[in-house]
Amino acid sequence: MDYSPRHGRILTLLGEEGTIGVSELAQRLDVSVETVRRDIKALAGRGDIVRMHGAIGLPSAVSEAPFERRMRENRQAKEAIARLAASTIRDGESIMLDTGTTTSILARALLDHRRLTVVTNSSDIARTLATVNGNKVYMAGGELRSDSGAALGFSAIEFVNRFSVDHAIISAGAVNAVTGVMDYDLEEAQFGQAVLARGRRRVVVTDASKFGQKGLVRVCALSDFGEMIVNRAPPDDLAEALNRAEVAVKVCA
Repeated sequence: MDYSPRHGRILTLLGEEGTIGVSELAQRLDVSVETVRRDIKALAGRGDIVRMHGAIGLPSAVSEAPFERRMRENRQAKEAIARLAASTIRDGESIMLDTGTTTSILARALLDHRRLTVVTNSSDIARTLATVNGNKVYMAGGELRSDSGAALGFSAIEFVNRFSVDHAIISAGAVNAVTGVMDYDLEEAQFGQAVLARGRRRVVVTDASKFGQKGLVRVCALSDFGEMIVNRAPPDDLAEALNRAEVAVKVCA
């Protein structure tokens, strides 16, 4: 079947990454979102791709577990965010991380660090950083989600409330100027709140596909954290709201 050069580029990107957000795809192709949506409609009509909420994927990738699929979405942006976040953490410091694809990728960016103390509810993060380079890893207990392998609920929150750490870092399901940081799961939102309360430095890491989204459950107000690490500058309304809340926005190269 014949494809336009841009359609071929879309399929090549999906072959490399499995899934990708619509806004991220438009940026990487240097075209408008409207143009990308027309391309998506054509490719989906042929059965070459599958449309998801705010993203597209190859049919083979969509059969992956949801957490594994999200790990592939906007992967380059998340890796750039993770590298910048890791550069702000020194050997020997303590970190608390919630479950999320960006924080899981951050854990991989910390593999060259030494003697870290890590507190998390994510079995993926715990496996990544435990038993290497003299690290100490403490994992919250509780019911493990079959999707993400994260411990959630009252016992997980009670556990992390015993700690005070240098860096409390959470991921975000959505960020907007009015409601702040939001998620799509109540227990994950409650755990994110608990993490931010335990850090001397409070950081939200998120890729630009979450800007302007509303989510379902509020995690925190913009004034409840001090830094946001992103791959692209926020839109004007969100940037203004972050500035009013005295949040330092760090944009990765």
